[in-house]
Amino acid sequence: MTRFDRKTAEGMLYTDFYQLTMAQLYFRNGIHECPVQFEHFFRNYPDYGSHQAGYCINAGLEWLLDWITQTRFQESDIRHLRSQTGRSGKRLFKDDFLDWLTKYVIFEGISMRSIPEGRVVHPGCPLNIVEGPLAIAQMLETPLLNYLNYQTLVATKSARIHEAGRGRPVIEFGMRRAQERGANAGARAALIGGADFTSNTGASCALGYSPKGTHAHSMVQAFMALGHDEIGAFRAYAEVYPDDCLLLVDTINTLESGIPNAIQVFEELKQKGHTPFGIRLDSGDLAYLSIQAAKMLNNSGFPGTVIVLSNQLDEIVIWQIISQIHAEATKYGVDPDGLINRLIFGVGTGLITSKGAPALDGVYKMTAISNNGNWMPTIKISESVKKILNPGPKQVWRMYDRRGRATADVISTRDELLQNVPSLTLHHPTEEGISRTMSREEISTLEPLLIEVLKEGVPVQAPPSIEDIRQCRIADMDRLDTGVKRLISPHRYHVSLSEKLWNLKQEMVAMMKKE
Repeated sequence: MTRFDRKTAEGMLYTDFYQLTMAQLYFRNGIHECPVQFEHFFRNYPDYGSHQAGYCINAGLEWLLDWITQTRFQESDIRHLRSQTGRSGKRLFKDDFLDWLTKYVIFEGISMRSIPEGRVVHPGCPLNIVEGPLAIAQMLETPLLNYLNYQTLVATKSARIHEAGRGRPVIEFGMRRAQERGANAGARAALIGGADFTSNTGASCALGYSPKGTHAHSMVQAFMALGHDEIGAFRAYAEVYPDDCLLLVDTINTLESGIPNAIQVFEELKQKGHTPFGIRLDSGDLAYLSIQAAKMLNNSGFPGTVIVLSNQLDEIVIWQIISQIHAEATKYGVDPDGLINRLIFGVGTGLITSKGAPALDGVYKMTAISNNGNWMPTIKISESVKKILNPGPKQVWRMYDRRGRATADVISTRDELLQNVPSLTLHHPTEEGISRTMSREEISTLEPLLIEVLKEGVPVQAPPSIEDIRQCRIADMDRLDTGVKRLISPHRYHVSLSEKLWNLKQEMVAMMKKE
């Protein structure tokens, strides 16, 4: 049996096979080093079925750049390719091409302009523009999409959960439900998007965060099976972690057993000079149980203890819990705002898998090719007008209105300086005849979003910290209209084309149809 070799699987061969067969085709035709530009963008926001996102959070770029700068063809990779045969039994890859791969195919010829991680991003806008030799840029497609699409998807889900929780702490603990090592990428993306901590110990330590966690039902079960009881399990936990005592109270009966036993242990801790941390609820009507738990804890002299909620949470469930608390808490003598301010949300499967929308439809398309030093725009005509590409080298601009709110993203040709024009005519990306003109008086700022991150295979600057990326996300979210951030049926954020890019697109479509 062949042992799975991760070094091979995650190195230069971490790609779809057709990227390599195309690369050899380009090599055979002498165009493999022709300079080209590819764009990475996504076509639609995540649609979770009963609710939809109105924005995305960009994530994954640092890990892609690490892969680009650290990955090279190894001798074993070339041996694997040399062994590949076609239907006739003849080798698929010739020696001269494999020699070229060995000697030249490293990413020194690749440059990238990207929208930084943590920024709010929208469909159709280039998130990353790759420039370099055709064969090498082509082979970058699969790893680029793999590294960027998933982290953007999870960061978006995390941001929505953070918004639904009104800024209360969120702990990501979906590692056991994640797709194998995707747990690490998911933990990172969740932190970017708004989770405050993760239970993933390795990812936490690697990223500079403290891992978080409590205990499982099995701890109580084990003590009970060995002749003890629930309160005995709680006391054992409190003895080991007296200043971090957070007890899972629903193994037997939450209201009749778990919380009363937890309160007894908290009183014992208090007498010893310790401050109990809180309880966790993992089943049942979490809103009702939170209210009752808060009432019991308050009446027992523990109004400052936290209440951690878990069990299949996502943004909609959290929103419903908070709404129910606001509607019902006062009936039981509990201040709803005070209760909400002591909640912590533990989110597992729904976050790490982006439940309801498990994939982002990010794509990587060629938009320009150099012919004797002149950049020639390229275009793809499709039966669906929404899939017709915007051709040529580009820039993306974020337009802020007089309130300082982001009001539109404008895709322009790369050479346009939109901040210098007296007025802007903005075109719908796909629908002819839909446009609007904005005067400079209506615009407070035009911000270019794409910046150089990789120059001929070398990162332009050190990557920002996760905390810096989080601050970037917070700033962008603050500048979004509330309607765009709405969990259900969000307002549509405008993505437009500049008049110059719109005209270029229409000219190329007309020319292609004539041919």
